[in-house]
Amino acid sequence: MVDQFLWVIFPYICIAVFVVGHILRYRTDKFHWTAKSSEFIEKKQLMVGSLLFHLGIIPVILGHISGLGIPKEWMRALGVNDHMYHLGAIWIGGFFGFVTLLGMFILTFRRFSIKAVRKLSSASDMVVNTLLLIIVFMGMYATIVTNAVNPAFDYRDTISVWFRDLFLLRPDPSYMMGVPVSFQIHILAAFLIFALWPFTRLVHVWSVPLSYVGRSYILYRRHKVN
Repeated sequence: MVDQFLWVIFPYICIAVFVVGHILRYRTDKFHWTAKSSEFIEKKQLMVGSLLFHLGIIPVILGHISGLGIPKEWMRALGVNDHMYHLGAIWIGGFFGFVTLLGMFILTFRRFSIKAVRKLSSASDMVVNTLLLIIVFMGMYATIVTNAVNPAFDYRDTISVWFRDLFLLRPDPSYMMGVPVSFQIHILAAFLIFALWPFTRLVHVWSVPLSYVGRSYILYRRHKVN
């Protein structure tokens, strides 16, 4: 029952909360849909941490999409053998993972250590920062340490299959039975952040200001006093 809950029920709960929560948040609380920037309090650490995090997280997300979503047989058909894939996952993924981890550490340290920023932060801000730091750290630990200690483990034969089957509505928890704990913690924490997403400042990710590109210029006219 525990495995059934962790690898079937819990992921579906998180996905449902993620989707329904965003709809409800937008319909009932769209005016608080904001990143709540604290740049006016402290700028240097925010600039460095945010730059590193965003530079790292995009390649990391793309790597997760390819690793989890594309079967290894398809990769082989494209000419990417297992050895090439794992070298890329460890070295390229490890590099961008480290950049992401460093940026997240700076942002979390800033939020907890600077008194003015801490006072401006809500409880959800503290939870999100801490949870994101844990997710990135466990991902790096699994990539570098777990893969080195257990080189025979291939997540594309277990986690990736389970993940794809989850969205095909035929999840099999048995795939996750022998998965190392570091990977399991990383996955469960990631699903938890998806469940928290609609109720935190993370919603600002969807507010890309694309309309600004084609927006008309604001015209200013001098008012002449007669």
